[in-house]
Amino acid sequence: MSVRIVDSAEVHESATIGEGSTIWHLAQIREDARVGRNCIVGRGAYIGSGVTLGDNCKVQNYALLYEPATLEDGVFIGPAVVLTNDTYPRAVNPDGSIKSASDWDATGVHIATGASIGARAVCVAPVTIGAWALVAAGSVVTKDVPDHALIVGVPARRVGWVGRTGHRLREESPGRFACPDTGTRYIETDGVLAVEGS
Repeated sequence: MSVRIVDSAEVHESATIGEGSTIWHLAQIREDARVGRNCIVGRGAYIGSGVTLGDNCKVQNYALLYEPATLEDGVFIGPAVVLTNDTYPRAVNPDGSIKSASDWDATGVHIATGASIGARAVCVAPVTIGAWALVAAGSVVTKDVPDHALIVGVPARRVGWVGRTGHRLREESPGRFACPDTGTRYIETDGVLAVEGS
């Protein structure tokens, strides 16, 4: 399988693009970034220096993934999502001098396997989004998100659980849930969801 990079995309020579991936118009992939196999990076998306995408990720149009963000396999990033990297952002130091790269420590967003971040959501670093979690469009994530959590709002809060298909789980009895698509059953214990019997 070949890599497809359209003419208007800007991909640094030290970036790595996996087989089968497509980089669309006006996307920018910075130095030492790693894009896995079979990924799609949409129009105008920005992948910062050293950012890592696993295999089979989709980064939609105009999403901004600032270093040192890490995406595991199968992550979906909706249009205009922002993954931040500066806990205390300032343009200048207290003496008025312009901040340089050495004046701050980048902190990243980590997104685990299969998670999805809805359009225009903002993930404020440092934060971890758990596997198969779903962040609703427009949410602002300021705290770690557990696996399979459905979170919404500003600031984002958990309002339910989702299965691997992204659909909300049905609560069959207290602490016991089922996926309406696959029939997979889950048990919630102390705010953690696990597949029944695992």
